[in-house]
Amino acid sequence: MTRIPIRRALISVYDKTGLEDLASGLHAAGVEITSTGSTAARISAAGVPVTKVEELTGFPECLDGRVKTLHPAVHAGLLADTANPEHEAQLAQLGIEPFQLVVSNLYPFEATVASGASPQECVEQIDIGGPAMVRAGAKNHGSVTVITDPARYADVLAALAEGGFTLDQRRHLAAEAFAHTAAYDLAVASWFAASYAPDEIGRDAGWPEVAGALWRRADVLRYGENPHQRAALYKNLSTERAELTQSGQASGIAAAELLHGKPMSYNNYVDADAARRATYDFAQPCVAIIKHSNPCGIAIGADLADAHAKANACDPVSAFGGVIAANGPVTAALARQIAEVFTEVVIAPGFDAEALDILSKSKNIRLLKCAGPSPAAAPDASAGLLTAVEWRPVTGGILLQTADRVNEPGDDPASWELKAGPAATPAQLADLAFAWKACRSVKSNAILLASGGASVGVGMGQVNRVDSARLAVLRAGERAAGSVAASDAYFPFADGFEILAQAGVAAVAEPGGSIRDHLTITAAQEAGVALYFTGVRHFYH
Repeated sequence: MTRIPIRRALISVYDKTGLEDLASGLHAAGVEITSTGSTAARISAAGVPVTKVEELTGFPECLDGRVKTLHPAVHAGLLADTANPEHEAQLAQLGIEPFQLVVSNLYPFEATVASGASPQECVEQIDIGGPAMVRAGAKNHGSVTVITDPARYADVLAALAEGGFTLDQRRHLAAEAFAHTAAYDLAVASWFAASYAPDEIGRDAGWPEVAGALWRRADVLRYGENPHQRAALYKNLSTERAELTQSGQASGIAAAELLHGKPMSYNNYVDADAARRATYDFAQPCVAIIKHSNPCGIAIGADLADAHAKANACDPVSAFGGVIAANGPVTAALARQIAEVFTEVVIAPGFDAEALDILSKSKNIRLLKCAGPSPAAAPDASAGLLTAVEWRPVTGGILLQTADRVNEPGDDPASWELKAGPAATPAQLADLAFAWKACRSVKSNAILLASGGASVGVGMGQVNRVDSARLAVLRAGERAAGSVAASDAYFPFADGFEILAQAGVAAVAEPGGSIRDHLTITAAQEAGVALYFTGVRHFYH
């Protein structure tokens, strides 16, 4: 028999969600409750009998509450192996009763850091007694059940009726508890490494000496990029907790909700993430169609249906079997258009009821509801939480970088420098601004031609910029004439630019910065093409 009846519980929580119902349920089942400070006060106010921890220890809380539960009367009750006769005998000799349940969650360290609080305020939110209780209960899961998440309170009440938790259940909850304290300690360690590192200047500033992340398995996938590869999806616990604290919802593909369709594959997730990257930075209604992490069409429009029609027109052949992202709720009009073309995944912040009904008629399409970027995703290296940092494994290590967002000074067309040719018309400048923003989501080397707020030709992932320019022009065909173009990096020679000019491109935006910029500027002047330097690069490898 692996179930251990719960007769005595220790409760000490910062997050008091559901506390009264839990305490009432425990009391109704005959469980004796011991608690601390404000937790005990809430339980007592709910009319539930509770023993304060100082009554148990014979020692008052002290040092502004820093010392409450750090006492043998508490920890012996948590750590005693009740299957060990010697432990039982020592408890009897000491007059200590064992606990079968500990419920604890920790001080809001991450939320305090994210709020911009002072270092001293952050230090005060480093929990000591809470992690000690959680770890003690988790270590002793053979005798004790440990609960760290209010969402588990219903499981506690159900277990009471069944005679307690089984050993397998206690082991699983112990794993959750150690993950909880591990993520907490990682957040504290990263913050300390960033906040209390020796004074640094230049490129070292803001990067902690030690960085870590805890990943929780969210799903096991059928296979990886290819059928012979195994794969699983994991969520970053620290990032997820920081986002939940600030906005109430986690963002990103890993947190997306599958509303309809078969389970997501590894490649589905990769393309869906690229699609989200392409669309969610736009304020206007935007739709992107992605294949192999590259947009075969991206556009803004009067509404999402208009944007989709324009994006699909860029390369309708490649759009077959693609992944579509919209930066607003999918409407019935958009859904009807999507339903006409075989599509693997549609990702959006939401779906209208009629749109969901239209798209759900196909069993092969996957519908993902994915929140927009969270306020927690704003870069804040000083916080040490690294929530806006991208992690990329390399052999024997990992690369970290701040996320590339289209909010650099050079991303504002008002800051661009006209280097050659006549100034772009307002319409051309609007298309250039769109092309520049859209180009960020194209794999390097990237050239994107645009007209009327839509891509008309995309050259991506080539090993030289000349081939990317040729590919973009080829895909645009007659639409290249009068279009505008964006290049994610400078033209090292004038030849790539000349291909665009010969195709009739009217204006080009590129970062500049090549030692041969003068060749491109001369070519633009001779061709009468408006050439703008942005001063910022958007490589996407």
